[in-house]
Amino acid sequence: MKKDIKIIGSGFSSLAAACYLAQQGHTVTVYEKNATPGGRARRLQKDGFTFDMGPTWYWMPDVFERFFADFGKQPSHYYSLKKLSPAYRVYFGEADYMDIADNPDDIIKTFESVEAGSGTALQSFMAEAHDNYEIAIKNLVYRPGESPLELVTPQTITRLGQFMGNISRDIRKKFKNSKLVQVLEFPVLFLGAKPSDTPSFYSFMNHADFGLGTWHPKNGMYSVVEGMVRLAEDLGVNIITDAPVAKINVANGAVASLNINNETITADLIVCGADYHHGESLLDPQYRQYSEKYWEAKTFAPSSLLFYVGFDKKLENLEHHTLFFDTDFDVHAKDIYDNPRWPDEPLFYASFPSKTDENAAPQGQEAATFLIPLAPGIEDTPELREKYFGIIINRLEKLTGQEVQSHILFKESYCLNDFINDYNSYKGNAYGLANTLWQTAFLRPKLRSPKVKGLYFTGQLTVPGPGVPPALISGKLVADLIQKQLAKSSKTPITATV
Repeated sequence: MKKDIKIIGSGFSSLAAACYLAQQGHTVTVYEKNATPGGRARRLQKDGFTFDMGPTWYWMPDVFERFFADFGKQPSHYYSLKKLSPAYRVYFGEADYMDIADNPDDIIKTFESVEAGSGTALQSFMAEAHDNYEIAIKNLVYRPGESPLELVTPQTITRLGQFMGNISRDIRKKFKNSKLVQVLEFPVLFLGAKPSDTPSFYSFMNHADFGLGTWHPKNGMYSVVEGMVRLAEDLGVNIITDAPVAKINVANGAVASLNINNETITADLIVCGADYHHGESLLDPQYRQYSEKYWEAKTFAPSSLLFYVGFDKKLENLEHHTLFFDTDFDVHAKDIYDNPRWPDEPLFYASFPSKTDENAAPQGQEAATFLIPLAPGIEDTPELREKYFGIIINRLEKLTGQEVQSHILFKESYCLNDFINDYNSYKGNAYGLANTLWQTAFLRPKLRSPKVKGLYFTGQLTVPGPGVPPALISGKLVADLIQKQLAKSSKTPITATV
């Protein structure tokens, strides 16, 4: 049953949904608020430098491979990948750092060199993380979050205790060295919650890190967006930019049309890939399934203060991905989740893509993206941005033993107000809804509206959660759900005749 489907937003989940729905034979049009597709995964180009404005980590390559394979394609048809070696560097103090290798054997050796016996402990921990990853990918994350029974499989029943425990406690039982603890807790930060609030089962993220490695798409993560746009357009999807949606219109309990740029555009079905809270605000109040009180009670993943910086020279003692864990994570985490405020001594992350990709910066120069995790909903001013840039640049100079400030050609900042203005992001969050125990699977906002027939949602605030690979999966889940619903509604009852 062919339908005219309109999709709001063009992030990874929306583009994935568009591809699957077009493959099913529907007429699909994507409307993007901004000037380029990609949602949060936009690109900034300035003076010969190129920056990914959003995601910079390419993890879980198997999810990307599965996505393209569903259309008879491979990632290599659209972009080239390089495995990073080392995967990343972590600074703990001045000239005190650890490089994470691109393979488990060397990582085990690194752990053992830091803490005797930790190599064997890591092997055991990673074996369980691998098993959890297999269960998660094969049995859980490709389910639509409509019922708690989706979590009940022969494999998960044996791991019920892992949903009650937490990552932080598990790691500290096996490892005593604080540096190793920080490295092992790092991957779950991609899920948007504190390790102490993240169920033990999510150790599968450690397999995504150590087991599958860290990759870089040539020309940056935006090349993945460009590949998905090409695929979508080849499948017949129409992508329209500079098209902010002002209203979702409902008639007789079903979607009817969208108001875009003073036009009314009819639709049989609508998929909202924009921020979920914003998507519901486009409806009249009686059609919204979640109240403001609901959203206020939720634990959101952090927002970010980002800087995109061009340097006139190559920087030393840094890797493509470099983490600065030289301050107390627990204190910073409290400033994000418990008592939202600007942190006094923030942890931060930096990406230097020009160390891998010659197209990221002019020859002999360096492109850098700096990120400080922040609480959503706090104050954002130019003065605060400038203050914190000074804090992290001074720390970088001290930790890496070099002067860099006189070599800055330019810097651009991006923070909460920009997330709100550009993406209609709830409280300026950057990563969606955190994956805590009570915000997992069927406990997350639903893919399908129970109040408006033909209205669906996709993206990082619904299943399976935050991150680029989950966004691809979310797009598939909503497309599969639509296909299932259309098949069900097309069945006509048989009437007995006498």
